[in-house]
Amino acid sequence: MVPTTEATDRVELVFSLFDADGNGYLEPADFTVMSGRVVAAVPAAPDAARDRLAGAFRHYGETLLTELDADGDGRVSPEEFRSVVLDPQRFDAVVDEFAEALAAMGDPGGDGFVARPDFIALMLAIGFARPNIEALFQAFGPDGEDRVPASTWADSIRDYYRPEKAGIAGDHLVPGH
Repeated sequence: MVPTTEATDRVELVFSLFDADGNGYLEPADFTVMSGRVVAAVPAAPDAARDRLAGAFRHYGETLLTELDADGDGRVSPEEFRSVVLDPQRFDAVVDEFAEALAAMGDPGGDGFVARPDFIALMLAIGFARPNIEALFQAFGPDGEDRVPASTWADSIRDYYRPEKAGIAGDHLVPGH
């Protein structure tokens, strides 16, 4: 399957954000740094949600290194990372784990909804630009209390990594879309 241009753009953006030290490669330390920033973004989140998200980041990084480090150098290059979008079945489970854990962090009260402030805090901690974050939140159709269902966000994260998807809410995160 040839990924859509939008899918390729989404994956390239995620790579640049997950490369926490900016050296052009994804390494275990990048996921440790990112995890720390994101877990700290919602102070009201319960410890179980924090631990779950930290574990999801760790598992995501370990899976990438195991599955994508084609040259065995202990890190993942942008070229190696693109295969995430080219072969999503290999990564569905880790993306699903990450999506559920991130959405749970945004729902510290456990009521099934993510309020705008928590959503923005988490997405800023990942490194997305605020105008793009706001556009994505609006695309989810917040309710009268300015919340979106946690399940809507989790589903959107899953869609973000699908190679055949274009015109999805997650495209709002990519500058120029």
